[in-house]
Amino acid sequence: MLIEQSKKFRPNAVVIGNSAQYQQVMDALDPLDIKVYTNGALAEIVTMDSIDIVLTALVGYTGLLPTINAIKAGKNIALANKETLVVAGQLITSLAEEKGVNIYPVDSEHSAIFQCLLGEWHNPIEKIILTASGGPFRGKDRDFLRSVTKLEALKHPNWDMGAKITIDSATLMNKGLEVIEATWLFDLTMDQVEVVVHPQSIVHSMVQFTDGSIKAQMGLPDMKLPILFALSYPNRLDTDFPRLDFSKCSELTFEAPDLQTFRNLALAFEASNKGGNMPCVLNAANEVAVSEFLNERIGFLEMSEVVATCLSKMPYIKTPCYEDYVETDKETRIKAQEIIN
Repeated sequence: MLIEQSKKFRPNAVVIGNSAQYQQVMDALDPLDIKVYTNGALAEIVTMDSIDIVLTALVGYTGLLPTINAIKAGKNIALANKETLVVAGQLITSLAEEKGVNIYPVDSEHSAIFQCLLGEWHNPIEKIILTASGGPFRGKDRDFLRSVTKLEALKHPNWDMGAKITIDSATLMNKGLEVIEATWLFDLTMDQVEVVVHPQSIVHSMVQFTDGSIKAQMGLPDMKLPILFALSYPNRLDTDFPRLDFSKCSELTFEAPDLQTFRNLALAFEASNKGGNMPCVLNAANEVAVSEFLNERIGFLEMSEVVATCLSKMPYIKTPCYEDYVETDKETRIKAQEIIN
């Protein structure tokens, strides 16, 4: 797919993450004068002078270093990698402010909040309301979840996503990570963030102002619009995308999330409230747990047990630096694997 897309769009350079496939990509693209890199080149290539904006869409912790390097190089960021702010929100936001770099949210929920706040920056926020689809197991109890399979968990009712984020959606960890991301993006405290389950995924999120007024951003469950808005901001470009037809949208429902059954959301609030390196612990433990669930080595409910145990066992660092995040991520992954084994 990388070769196919490169031939179509003719980028200046590409990076292949799997070094074993480097020669195959090189043979295909070198005749087209497309530079081909591998291994750690991604963290360096984002600093190239020809780059205007860096869209960070890597999965998980791997997005952190390239994003840091891009900010240091003065590149604006379109952020689709929520884990970057989850792991190192203080570091990233401080660095972006220092370098005069803008961070444009790409996640549909955070894009919705961003759009609702346009023209409202002088008005104080009472709270934001992040919507969650509830995933494929909305309304199920823990007895049901004990026996769910990988294939069942990968069947998201509304969105077509990669395996890791789909599992995170099923456990509500994805919403927990989005809550933490939102506090950094919009300079909020945790008690200013509310989550509601909205199974139709039409209202992407809302902002409530101190006068009680609520603004919502709506649209079909499709990532094209938030990606487009991040890359074209402050302009709205003409599109031929499908439109929301209210005559076919018979109901919009909202309900509170079940924090007892889906513990990951509560664990995310816990980690964020404690702060320091605890969100980094949360993310690393979850990445290991999801990987092992996808490998069918642990059950669905065991994922949150792994995360909770790591949060209780890992050393707390109140004001971590970059090296602390790296070490925390490494040691948490080791601890999570020990728990599973």
